[in-house]
Amino acid sequence: MSAPSAITLAFSGASGAPYAFRLLEQLVLAQVSVSVVISTAGHMVIRDETDWELPGNPQKLTEYLTAHFKAQPGQIKAYGKDQWSSPLASGSAAPKTMIVCPCSAGCLSAIATGASNNLLERAADVVLKEQGKLVLVIREMPLSVIHLEHMLTLGRLGVCIMPANPGFYFKPQAVNDLVDFVVARILDQVHVPHTLSQRWGLGD
Repeated sequence: MSAPSAITLAFSGASGAPYAFRLLEQLVLAQVSVSVVISTAGHMVIRDETDWELPGNPQKLTEYLTAHFKAQPGQIKAYGKDQWSSPLASGSAAPKTMIVCPCSAGCLSAIATGASNNLLERAADVVLKEQGKLVLVIREMPLSVIHLEHMLTLGRLGVCIMPANPGFYFKPQAVNDLVDFVVARILDQVHVPHTLSQRWGLGD
């Protein structure tokens, strides 16, 4: 299956900003157009984990991310959480592939119940109703029965539930190796080529 030409990447308020930014970098390198949505809590977590103070204004955020990741003009487009006029809110215009990375338990709950209280949740709801590809990179532990039931509900709808659980069998030497392990698995799920890791059994 070929890589999608456009993907929505959403950051919710869970720990895991390094996963999300490495993923965005790889999508840009693969020449995928990326629509970005960051929740209010997501902005706070990003600031805590990276020391980045991202602009709140969508246009300024677009410019910041485009410059930082050396994207082509128009390749990254950021939207505000209440920007209901965004293409992401409509099944006729939204990308058919969406990744929520990281995905908090609260975001998981909202998507599972169809809350659509903000653009992130609405974008996920659109992907579900249009039978697109939705990947949720869950960052929560331990998991309660409520979390597990929401995952089961979405899993039965075809949503890919991907807990951010890096492997250790490849003997990682640094935190970045663990980040790349998870990001590589996410990219595999959305059929975006990468060189972040070797395939099992295909190494030297």
